[in-house]
Amino acid sequence: MSLDNTSHPGRRSADELVPSRYALKIGDIDVLVVSDGVLPLPTAMLGHNADAAVRAAWLDEMFLPPDAFDWALNVVLVRSGGQTVLLDAGLGLDPDLNLPRAGQLIKRLEGAGIDLGSVTDVVLTHMHMDHVGGLLVDGVKEKLRPDLRIHVAAAEVKFWEAPDFSHVSMPPGFPDALRETAKRFAKEYRSHLRLFDEEHEVAPGVVARRTGGHTPGHCVIRMASGGQGLTFAGDAVFAVGFDHPDWYNGFEHDPEEAARVRVRLLRELAASGELLVATHLPFPSVGHVAVDGDHFRWVPVFWDY
Repeated sequence: MSLDNTSHPGRRSADELVPSRYALKIGDIDVLVVSDGVLPLPTAMLGHNADAAVRAAWLDEMFLPPDAFDWALNVVLVRSGGQTVLLDAGLGLDPDLNLPRAGQLIKRLEGAGIDLGSVTDVVLTHMHMDHVGGLLVDGVKEKLRPDLRIHVAAAEVKFWEAPDFSHVSMPPGFPDALRETAKRFAKEYRSHLRLFDEEHEVAPGVVARRTGGHTPGHCVIRMASGGQGLTFAGDAVFAVGFDHPDWYNGFEHDPEEAARVRVRLLRELAASGELLVATHLPFPSVGHVAVDGDHFRWVPVFWDY
């Protein structure tokens, strides 16, 4: 099966009014970016250490609402060397969260003709609920391969045994929800976990590297083939992070280290010219990074039809 960009008649529901998947090739590696939907969150979480007036001015310049807006949720499916690898698993469908426009991954994979049973590996950038929840949806585990490998940094699993929320800035209820989801995920999939320390090649040309910062075990995944490269940055980069890489995101458990990780990664990508995809950049979130004075500039790719 090719991870192509074609539609599949009859598989797309009538209420799907926006594109939800985008395919590209990195050398011999097939890459499919899939939208898990959007997650409405307070705008203050974009930079809780920033002056409120400066933050409001940035939102106004970006034509974004002042109080809350929709964060994109992106997941990536990769095919390399006979393996089909899912990078993160989306939010899932928790009725208590009341987020009807999120948790679309499973439906959209099916719409793209992707059989869950074909997935050989999953790589988790980290264990926040919007990255593992899709695997906790009722009926999903039964569709997965019994020998499915789930790759995650050992530091991440260790962190969620007793997570520290002292440096985050989240809406009420989120810490409890994150803690409970991570605990449930670790229990449900413990036999599938394949832990690594700093770096691990998951499939030919697909390498996960621990960065820390956002969470202690947060990692990014780089795909490289034929002289081309693409990095899936998970939550290391947010939309505001190009103009204000020093702003602290509300979900960062170590915001100072997260800012250092962000700057280092953006500098690397600006120097290499390789592509970037991230969980919360506007879909399909495929683009380049350019240096702009003391800051950075996001350069989205022109869509390839």
